[in-house]
Amino acid sequence: QVQLVESGGGLVQAGGSLRLSCAASRNIFVINAMGWYRQAPGKQRELVAVITAGNGLANYADSVKGRFTISRDNAQKTVYLQMNSLKPEDTAVYYCKVTVGSIVVSDYWGQGTQVTVSS
Repeated sequence: QVQLVESGGGLVQAGGSLRLSCAASRNIFVINAMGWYRQAPGKQRELVAVITAGNGLANYADSVKGRFTISRDNAQKTVYLQMNSLKPEDTAVYYCKVTVGSIVVSDYWGQGTQVTVSS
């Protein structure tokens, strides 16, 4: 059973920072990429940032470029999202996603963590 455990969400004032973590269970052997998505009330889930496990290539949504940084620790099978200069519009439930497999590729999602930015 693949499990993703997220942590680090919370309430912060605009301009503040938070760091999200997502740890994958040890029975995952081939991780291709890890990423963060978010879903605000009444909106569709959207990509925030994704990073490849191999070469660490990262991509970001335009709305977070320059403010958020994604990183990973392959040995710990953990992905992080450092969020700085937070804005009220960053308020959402943030979900971790891990893409695994070499022949058969599968996606797994975390349970989500709430991030609320007050103005």
